[in-house]
Amino acid sequence: MRPFCQRAQIHQNDYSVPLQRALTDFGADESFGAAVRKAKEHYGIEVPISGARQQTLAHAKAIGGVEHEPPKEPVKTLIAENDGCMLPIVTPVADPEADHRKGKQLSWREARLCLARSKDAVDCVYGATFGTPKVVGLVWEQVAEAAGLAPDTQVHGVADGAVWIMNLFEELFGAGKDSRATFTVDFHHVSDYLAAAALAVVPERNKDWLHEQQTRLRENQVEAVLGTLAEHLEDPECKEAPVRSAHGYIKERRDHMDYAGALAAGLPIGSGEVESGHRHVLQKRLKIAGAWWLESNAETMLQLRAVRANKDWDKYWSELQKN
Repeated sequence: MRPFCQRAQIHQNDYSVPLQRALTDFGADESFGAAVRKAKEHYGIEVPISGARQQTLAHAKAIGGVEHEPPKEPVKTLIAENDGCMLPIVTPVADPEADHRKGKQLSWREARLCLARSKDAVDCVYGATFGTPKVVGLVWEQVAEAAGLAPDTQVHGVADGAVWIMNLFEELFGAGKDSRATFTVDFHHVSDYLAAAALAVVPERNKDWLHEQQTRLRENQVEAVLGTLAEHLEDPECKEAPVRSAHGYIKERRDHMDYAGALAAGLPIGSGEVESGHRHVLQKRLKIAGAWWLESNAETMLQLRAVRANKDWDKYWSELQKN
């Protein structure tokens, strides 16, 4: 008979691996308070909230090293999207003698969520970070490779029209006539600019006017849309100039508005997939009511949520049991 601690693979003042997994599982989706209540309900084990927090964050940090296994065959067409969402961050006071329960600085930081999937696939591969554009590029590239990126893969990128995102896409996947990569500005971002302009151009029939311009865009009549907007440009000294804003936004990005080509190829023209990912991958846990995160903890939780969304949860725990 082996001693109980040896048989259960647990040390004094420690948690068994099955209990660690349960607490991390609960803590990945619910508040740490809810995690200990679920542990009590399902397993009859009472643990402190600090224990659930410690286990969840420790495994969240380690799970980021799990690599998603790419498909055996490279994909022909890859869809890549990138978008940001604001998450609540708390910064403790710097004074070591101050009461750390008071004087905390609350702010919002943008987390970038990257995804990639084969055109013929349903499930996406996700990656997330609070990092700089350079770090975002590394994450986006890793996600694309995990989804099956190969030298001959056609990459269809969709994101908002931020210049740094367009430049980053071209650096990662290529650009130009000889490239197999194409970047498309999110159709709905363009529509938002046109919707604001419609209220200034024809307030009495703004919805009809907006639909007319959207139809033109879907048919690649970008110059016609620009011409219509040019007829109603506000004076340069106007503080509020929705028409001028829409005209400038579309003019600077017209080379990335091949909506007709994307629709004909069965490719998305909107980044709704990654925007939906914000809700079920990141915000479902990191934006629950009353939750404020240290940035370092939030970063590790991003990795935990992404790995779970990538369905690599079992892989992590299997490797942990072997070691």
